[in-house]
Amino acid sequence: MIDSPALRCRSCGAALTTTFCDLGKSPLSNAYLDAGALDLPEMFYPLHARVCDDCLLVQLPEVETPDNIFTEYAYFSSYSDSWLAHCKAFAAAAVADLQLDAGSKVVELASNDGYLLQYFVEAGVPVLGVDPAANVAQVAIDRGIPTDVSFFGPETAERLKAAGHAADLICANNVMAHVPDLNGFVQGIAHLLKPEGLMSVEFPHLLNLIQLNQFDTIYHEHYSYLSLHAVKNVLARHGLRVVRVDRLPTHGGSLRVWGARNDAGHQADASVAQVVELEQAAQMHE
Repeated sequence: MIDSPALRCRSCGAALTTTFCDLGKSPLSNAYLDAGALDLPEMFYPLHARVCDDCLLVQLPEVETPDNIFTEYAYFSSYSDSWLAHCKAFAAAAVADLQLDAGSKVVELASNDGYLLQYFVEAGVPVLGVDPAANVAQVAIDRGIPTDVSFFGPETAERLKAAGHAADLICANNVMAHVPDLNGFVQGIAHLLKPEGLMSVEFPHLLNLIQLNQFDTIYHEHYSYLSLHAVKNVLARHGLRVVRVDRLPTHGGSLRVWGARNDAGHQADASVAQVVELEQAAQMHE
């Protein structure tokens, strides 16, 4: 069993032997039933999260493929007014802080219905969305937000870079946890970033899941449960480093991690060490 890919860490490849939380079995979270299916059999899948003893990434095995979960998606980000306000504020700050203009390029991974990129478009910054859910991506396209309908990884990154979409800023909000091929995802980011570009990834912080007992955030769409420690490990594997960390109230308490190439001129600020110390105080580094 240990040699099964499902029981090896998706970050470092080590064998997974330590249980983090076993919630038995559950249907997929967005596998909604219509009235005609209520009396029919329903698929249940193990919901058993493990923690890697080597790199400390908490994760679920890939019991269902992303193709079967994400290519026709039920969640539209623009339905939440508070989330739109969060994204509008982020876009305004990014445009000002990074001095983005008509000569820049912002690429968002898992861009959904254009909920975030619309604010960069309003500021006159060229954008490209990437999302595998054709039904949701079409909404963004209809709103004038160019969107590439695909899963993101090294091949997609290579294709987009060749097409002139190398990015000054790559945004990935609440998607890193949804990616079974974590290394391929980060490798693609490293490839698509311009030499002095920045990446910004947001994800629910594992520390809050533990301290606030947020067991209901463990479900099959979330393949990984992320700490700064685990994210630093996977970024470093692909030539990226953390330069800033923002603590956010969204989704029960999240981190926004800013990263850059190892050889970029961006310097890490005090926020990185502050969150490292926070995790170490909770013994999340061991």
